Amino acid sequence: MAVVLDTIGPRPRHPEKAHRPDTPMLRKPDWIRVKAPISKGYQDTQAIVRANGLHTVCEEAGCPNIGECWDKKHATFMIMGDTCTRACAFCNVRTGLPGPLDPAEPEHVAEATAKLALAHVVITSVDRDDLDDGGAGHFAQVISAIRARCAHTTIEVLTPDFLRKEGADETVVAAKPDVFNHNLETVPSKYLTVRPGARYFASIRLLQRAKEIDPTIFTKSGIMVGLGEERNEVLQVMDDLRTAGVDFLTIGQYLQPTRKHHEVVRFVPPDEFKALETVAYAKGFLMVSASPLTRSSHHAGEDFARLKAARHAATAPAR
Repeated sequence: MAVVLDTIGPRPRHPEKAHRPDTPMLRKPDWIRVKAPISKGYQDTQAIVRANGLHTVCEEAGCPNIGECWDKKHATFMIMGDTCTRACAFCNVRTGLPGPLDPAEPEHVAEATAKLALAHVVITSVDRDDLDDGGAGHFAQVISAIRARCAHTTIEVLTPDFLRKEGADETVVAAKPDVFNHNLETVPSKYLTVRPGARYFASIRLLQRAKEIDPTIFTKSGIMVGLGEERNEVLQVMDDLRTAGVDFLTIGQYLQPTRKHHEVVRFVPPDEFKALETVAYAKGFLMVSASPLTRSSHHAGEDFARLKAARHAATAPAR
């Protein structure tokens, strides 16, 4: 028998960021502040998540809307562990070498979905570049488990880019989620510093392929602002997404998790978000959510209902 002693002690959450120089942290304006989560609904949701051994992006990414969403028993489940194989400069999810997939996880997610009585569930994941299919098969298993347990629950997946994983997008789309979401996160000129492990046009193509494989599926993507992007770059992203047939766009304010992460260059005021929303609708998106606290999964259930209504209105014959 071998005994392994850990002589290193607690490991940093972000080992790849530990030696980066500190960046300044701007004081948050009044319009971006939220209350600490303390409600009974929040505590009940937390208990169900803990009981099923699940991870949520709400916690791992430090979402500012966690109090509101968990109070309403809304949660975004993060599958395939809590450790990502990439080191995006904006993200607060742990980075490192992930463990093996949990074969019981699909059933645990389905059980939690049933206990929370979710009408709409969002499933996301860490990047798993270590897996041959990037985790696409595991996504499909989770979707199938939820369908078997909660037949009336609509399912939204927020996937990684599956970079260089042939056939991964087909695997996920074939499992028939109601919404296929993949976030671009930022404008192309910021990818090398903000999202260095990803490729902008690979992400655009992933969204386009989902729509080509199943034209009935709703596609969705989101970006953050406040990272130093120019307005014309945001408008170009909108055009690229519309060319790929994306239905739903979210735009939110980037919030800096720690001094080791990318700095907030600017807090974008609410009126600028409103202006971007107006332009996005003019470009043909069926749904747009743009505000300082908008996050990809915030109000996802209500937004899905509105998205279906918008498609119905757009395709209804004129009287």
